[in-house]
This record gives sequence, C-alpha cells and structure tokens, in this order.
Amino acid sequence: MFGLIPKEEKFFKMFQEMGGIIVEGAKELKDMLDHYSDPPASQKRIKDIEHRGDTQTHDIIKKLNKSFITPFDREDIYSLASALDDILDLIDGCAQRLVMYNVENSTPEAKELAFLILKGAEAINKALHVMGGKLEPIAEYCVEVNALENEGDRVCREAISRLFDEEKDPIQLIKWKEIYETLEKATDKCEDAANILESVVVKNA
Repeated sequence: MFGLIPKEEKFFKMFQEMGGIIVEGAKELKDMLDHYSDPPASQKRIKDIEHRGDTQTHDIIKKLNKSFITPFDREDIYSLASALDDILDLIDGCAQRLVMYNVENSTPEAKELAFLILKGAEAINKALHVMGGKLEPIAEYCVEVNALENEGDRVCREAISRLFDEEKDPIQLIKWKEIYETLEKATDKCEDAANILESVVVKNA
C-alpha cells in the first residue's frame, strides 16, 4: 500500500506539472521530425518549453530547500527533479542539432526514436500523476519505460549501422550519428527517471 508522507503535497502537483511540460516538449519534437516543415520555428517552440521546464525544476528545488517535512526522501526529490529536467534538455538538444547542422529532411529512424521518446514521456507523466495515491501502478509504468528504452537502443544501433553501410558523405554521417545518439539518450533519461520512481516505490512500500 501507499507509504508516502502526505506532507507538502504541493510537491506532487509540481512534479505532475513538470510531467505535462515534458510531454508537451516530446510532442513538439515528434511533430518536428514527422513533418519537418519549419525546423527553426519548431526548435524555438521546444526551447520555450525547455525554459518552462527549467523554471519548474528551480521551483521544485527551491520548495525542497524550504521544506522541513517532505513526502519522500529529499535526495529522491532532488534526483527526480534533475532527471526530469534532463529529459527536456535532451529533447531541446535534438532540436538544436537538427537546426544547427542544417538537416534538410527527417529519416524514418529519427521519427521512430521521437515516437519512443514521446511514449516514454507519457508513461513517466502517468506515473507522476499516480504519486500521492496508490504506488502500485507506478511500477507498471516504469516497466513500460524500460521496454521503450530497450527499443530505442535497438533503433539507434540499426540506424547507425545503416548509416555506415549507406552514407557516402562523411559529414552527413557524423551529423546523423550524433543526432541518433542524442535522440537515444533522451530515452535513457526517461529510464533514469523511471528508476528513481521505482526506488521511491520500494522505499515507501
């Protein structure tokens, strides 16, 4: 059963708001790669979302520093806030690289990785919205995130392998290798957040 201390419940709401911001950023990245109609405009929208995420992260940490009693371990609150911020940073990093490298078109693999990032962000968001209630469903969402990260690894490996097989322009190869790896790192960061959430469940079961 649920074991978090129902003190300073604003933390739950703040994390839930952060989850929504991450999903918004992931949707924007997926839309950017799916349509690729105006990359600079998409990147600006993602940057604006990332700034909102930074503000939310700072607010959570500020709240943590002022709180005497927290609903779960202070270290876990800090780690979770940082891990969630990292997801948005990587989403923004992907968009920045697409514009910085003057990428002209998206690829099926990039679209698939963006889809996996979005699904991971949505699962994390669902887990965050369960906090403050029964903890049992969080474990299911974390398992989903782990599976998505494994799929992201596979897609990234195959994409880079195909690059080395088919891409004749070394500059394009370098660009896309870094873009694929940055996209895959975003799925890693979703897994990092899921691992922290799982740790919170175990500690408070």
